[in-house]
Amino acid sequence: MLERVREIIAEQLNVDAKGITEETSFKEDLGADSLDLFEIVMAFEDEYNVEIPSEELEGLATVGDVLNYLKEKGVE
Repeated sequence: MLERVREIIAEQLNVDAKGITEETSFKEDLGADSLDLFEIVMAFEDEYNVEIPSEELEGLATVGDVLNYLKEKGVE
């Protein structure tokens, strides 16, 4: 799942997927703003058929946070 999550993030932010790890922070490391994060979340929702409520976005600061969240929602 990490590989696909990295691809989605790289595609949305126009960055190199190779530099994205579970510790990568969306704001500090990738320079994502709130609109970028919204678009990334929409891409995750489409890809994994899950809904991520806006009030839960603050808890998703790193790539690892997203992976854990998706796993909790039953995504493999």
